[in-house]
Amino acid sequence: MTLEREKVEAQVVSCVHCDLGAMAFCAGLSTQQFRRFMTVLGQASIDPGVTIFREGDPALNLYTITAGAVKLYKLLSDGRRQITAFLFPGDFFGLSVHEGYAYTAESMTPVVLCRFPRRKLEALFDELPMLEKKLLGATTQELAAAQEQMLLLGRKTARERVATFLVVLWRRLGDKTPVFALPMSRSDIADFLGLTIETVSRTLTGLKRDGLIALPDANHVAIQRLDDLLCIAEGG
Repeated sequence: MTLEREKVEAQVVSCVHCDLGAMAFCAGLSTQQFRRFMTVLGQASIDPGVTIFREGDPALNLYTITAGAVKLYKLLSDGRRQITAFLFPGDFFGLSVHEGYAYTAESMTPVVLCRFPRRKLEALFDELPMLEKKLLGATTQELAAAQEQMLLLGRKTARERVATFLVVLWRRLGDKTPVFALPMSRSDIADFLGLTIETVSRTLTGLKRDGLIALPDANHVAIQRLDDLLCIAEGG
């Protein structure tokens, strides 16, 4: 059963745990506006490996992540999987131009979500137009990410793809420190980059051998020569 289909008990919403600041969907609301916003907001804490919704399910809710990591993917008719995005705190998902979700969403780690029933959120736009503006911004970011993914899969070599993936993830998760966690598996990385697991592992080992990265364990990466990694990512 997906999170969408589970009966979720009403709960008191608390934003004490959220330290997203300006990245939060509700950032910039006045106290009165925030109280109104809270009337449509729900929260869910879920374990790793939970399907939040499946491709084709009725697109009833929109989500933002306040903690943890989520992957989005589509399944081909022969069962192969293409991961289209890895999402982290501050990211928005569940957007759909049709009545059904365009992809499946699954938690990779323990995740805390803010959930907005689509119809109720849309009804707030006249009162809180800045929310509609933020939703438009999220849509624009999703389109830009899709274009980057097309370039990644269509024109880059395996080494360039892995280097690009590490640089992008470092910029998002590294917090300007060289060591960061990999919340996704090697299989997930392969399905995101359009490679085999063996190619991903071999390429990571090669980058390690060349001194560009270190692999303290299976779940962490340390970037040691950022400029050189950037050069590879850019096709140099």
